Amino acid sequence: MFGLTLIAVAALGIVFYASARSRAVSLAGDNQQALHSRPNYHGFLAFLVSILAGVAVLVVVWTAWGSFIESRFIAHILEAQPELSPIEVELVLNDARAIAEGGIASRTDALRTQIATEIGSQTQLHHYGTMALALLAAALGGLWCLKSAHLGWRARNRSETVVRRLLLLMAAIAVATTAGIVLSLIFETLNFFNNIDWQIHKFLFGTTWSPLSGVQAGKLDPEKVGAIPLFAGTLLITIIAMLVATPIGLFAAIYLSDFASARVRAWAKPMLEILAGIPTVVYGFFAAITLAPFLRNSGEAVGLSIASESALAAGIVMGIMIIPFISSLSDDVINAVPQSLRDGSYGLGATKAETIRQVVLPAALPGIVSAVLLGISRAVGETMIVVMAAGQGANLTANPLEAVTTVTVQIVMLITGDTEASTAAGPAFTLGFTLFLITLLMNVVAQRIVRKYRETYE
Repeated sequence: MFGLTLIAVAALGIVFYASARSRAVSLAGDNQQALHSRPNYHGFLAFLVSILAGVAVLVVVWTAWGSFIESRFIAHILEAQPELSPIEVELVLNDARAIAEGGIASRTDALRTQIATEIGSQTQLHHYGTMALALLAAALGGLWCLKSAHLGWRARNRSETVVRRLLLLMAAIAVATTAGIVLSLIFETLNFFNNIDWQIHKFLFGTTWSPLSGVQAGKLDPEKVGAIPLFAGTLLITIIAMLVATPIGLFAAIYLSDFASARVRAWAKPMLEILAGIPTVVYGFFAAITLAPFLRNSGEAVGLSIASESALAAGIVMGIMIIPFISSLSDDVINAVPQSLRDGSYGLGATKAETIRQVVLPAALPGIVSAVLLGISRAVGETMIVVMAAGQGANLTANPLEAVTTVTVQIVMLITGDTEASTAAGPAFTLGFTLFLITLLMNVVAQRIVRKYRETYE
């Protein structure tokens, strides 16, 4: 019903667009120059006002009315059975919804049946009432534009103002969302450190990671929250991945941009970029089923002991996954280097290799560094490949032939576990916040490097 209401509001907006445009044409008559704004702007303003009014009322009323109805149902359930816990109340409400929708409930009794009957009637009232109010708001907005229209009506200025404020609202939502994410990480991190009696050094420099095994009465054991194995595993796998992805991706970009013919580039570049569209779970299967056994058998053949789940397998496959990111972005920035720089280098007697090494790559350095940073961020945030190919054990080792884990894997394990959310959220959010700070520091350092070594050309 929500989607149907949106479609109805949009259709009403289109009707008011046509009506406002026609009214502007009729007001001007044969003298279109008498209008301050073109008829299309009159129609566009009516469309904007109608759509925005309808959507705003739809979202507000749908949310507020739905919350009010649910609170009434919860109050009714608690009035009938006050001994129920919040989880049991939610179970009763879910069963009542299932009965009202004709589904299968875990249990059927008089209370659930009564609530289901009320849900059916209230839901219809909620849906149709919200639709009526949204359409009424859209109609009033459109009619206001029609009534206000006259020869001097500044429809263009008003429509541009509406669009500008709408864009400002979108930007504010993006900023507020980012701020909310950062603040939630900070607050949960502070709660976590308070839970371990502010022994921050235990988290930053401890070598034992098993936070949920030491929970006693909601308190975490500071001796079991050492995150060094997680960050060491993340760093190890990221280094292996970048050792695979950076040279292959960069050399592929150089070849495609300066050496490959148009025919080769036409099929080679899309083939490389296909790798970016493969789901990470497919890479994980490839690592676990194909590459990991191959590495283990190859190691046995030369006398090396390689674990079935190893950082090497995860890093290699992750590097393959990152190749198209580095290759595509590096290719774009290398192609963006002016041809005049190449021609000037050739005119001085430099070879193509010398031109690429001493002219093209320095000019494209900022873009290449950005591509490598994107690849590092992709490697640091990857979860599925590590789960399937590197393991989940928090082992502190620098040996790529052994099993390790990463920060993101442990965050997923903590959030999706059976432990109470308030207890597991602390370590998970703290790991996320620490990873956020490390990534931010890497970006700052990279920007300084780019500014220091950037080549400037007139």
